[in-house]
Amino acid sequence: PAPASHGVAKSRSGPYALLERAYMAVLGFSMRHRWIVVLLAIVTVASAVPIYQGVKQEYAPTNVDEAEFEVTVSGPEGASLHAMDGAMRRVEAILAETRGVEAVLTTTGGGFISQVSRGQVYVRMVPHEGRVPSVSRFFRELLHGTPGKAFEGNYSQGDVMRAVRARLAELPDVRCSVRNIQTFNLGGGPFEIDFSILGPDLETLAAYGEELRDRAKKLGGIEDADTTLRLDRPELRARIDRERAADLGVSVQDLAATLRLAVGGEERASRYRDDAIGEDYDVQIRLREEDRADTTHIADLWVPAADGRLVPLTSVAHLETATSASRIDRLDRQRQVSLRASVGEGYALADRLEALRGAAQAMNMPPAYTTRLSGRGRELERTITEFLWAFLLSVVLMYVILASQFENLIHPLTILLSLPLSVPFALWSLDATGNTLNLYSALGILVLFGVVKKNAILQVDHTNQLRRAGMERRAAILQANRDRLRPILMTTFALVAGMLPLWLGTGSGAEERRTIAVVVIGGQTLSLLLTLIVTPVAYSLFDDIGARFRRPTRGRG
Repeated sequence: PAPASHGVAKSRSGPYALLERAYMAVLGFSMRHRWIVVLLAIVTVASAVPIYQGVKQEYAPTNVDEAEFEVTVSGPEGASLHAMDGAMRRVEAILAETRGVEAVLTTTGGGFISQVSRGQVYVRMVPHEGRVPSVSRFFRELLHGTPGKAFEGNYSQGDVMRAVRARLAELPDVRCSVRNIQTFNLGGGPFEIDFSILGPDLETLAAYGEELRDRAKKLGGIEDADTTLRLDRPELRARIDRERAADLGVSVQDLAATLRLAVGGEERASRYRDDAIGEDYDVQIRLREEDRADTTHIADLWVPAADGRLVPLTSVAHLETATSASRIDRLDRQRQVSLRASVGEGYALADRLEALRGAAQAMNMPPAYTTRLSGRGRELERTITEFLWAFLLSVVLMYVILASQFENLIHPLTILLSLPLSVPFALWSLDATGNTLNLYSALGILVLFGVVKKNAILQVDHTNQLRRAGMERRAAILQANRDRLRPILMTTFALVAGMLPLWLGTGSGAEERRTIAVVVIGGQTLSLLLTLIVTPVAYSLFDDIGARFRRPTRGRG
């Protein structure tokens, strides 16, 4: 077949020819009105600030569908194992009636501190293939002649968790929380929000914790809020009359030992050997359960005196019931109460933490009481700071390498201008697709930096080659960008095509990987036209500035 036109490659004919002519027209206009392009670039870079403030931020994606989650149940302190078993069975019944729940594993009274009033349920859901639309599911239904079924009756893990949370909220006397399985172990437990108040007095801390919990419910976007400090643990206190005890010869140590043996028990008071089978057994001493639960029976105990006599307990001490803290946590040698909760749908960790800070500030606590972030909130703030340093160091290292390769200090600046131009588009892509700025998307921005600067390198390097060949600067800029348009488009489209499976993929944890693809695809494609224009304009402007310093000055004769 005949060529499309004399002296023109086939690859530059057809639709590509129209695209090339349009680009050259825009580039020619930009070179004639360079300051308009400069102003557009400045506005674009400045827009990163409000876009960044509007993007939701979190440490790691929370809307991850891994087909599993957990339910934590907290009962009143002092609840028996039998009572907690009944509560956990009601939780199991609710889970069994929920759509999508495949299996549950319940633990009652366990944990590293063996809290009887705590329970936990691991929930396994049906696989993604039966409830989430995917390419494989579409083709499977297409083979059966019913492709529409791939988009019918779908539901996510978030839908199931919201349904479970609403049902569990109806249970009396227990606090239930529903959350994803923790992806990263940050040492603070599987909590998205871990907001602490530090201070000296336990009762005041407990009151502030409950007040903050009530305020958090009104803020919106904070689910399953609970506090770590509750003064509801029942206990029996013995008020000792020390003067009377001294008169009767009863020591506090003997009185405490009597109560410990009767209520707490002694696991190995002595050993019993069964000669018939040759086995030894530990002998334990403790009051019967019905006697330990009755204060009148405990008050009937006798305490040994120094002279060997037995003295009634009521003669030297008074028993009274009270409540105390089930646990006392400390941070930096200060007592603390922590508000722990999950982030609701439509919100992110950063904005909920900021809302909690505002609520805590509105409580007008004395200076002795301060707030502190732990867990994911603390790691989020650290990650943002560390990634800013990582971005800065990456730019510095790229400048050093480019300067050594080009043997020029100005050309690397021209190339690196493409980096800040891509950031607003990357952030906007996250916001437009409903994703958040997190650990994964921050890594995606680092990947984007490496990809974006490649286009500018092609433009600047080819322009330098044409100028060294004797071509005038403006003609070299236009010719170089015309020649490099095709390879730039090829590499860009190849990158986008390679990232599409990551963006469109489904399955366990796909939401975590998707943010990287969103940043790279959105930042690269949306900033492509602007960088294709700004780079040659910046090249000419920097060259004009450099020419002024290179211009020789005439000496006075």
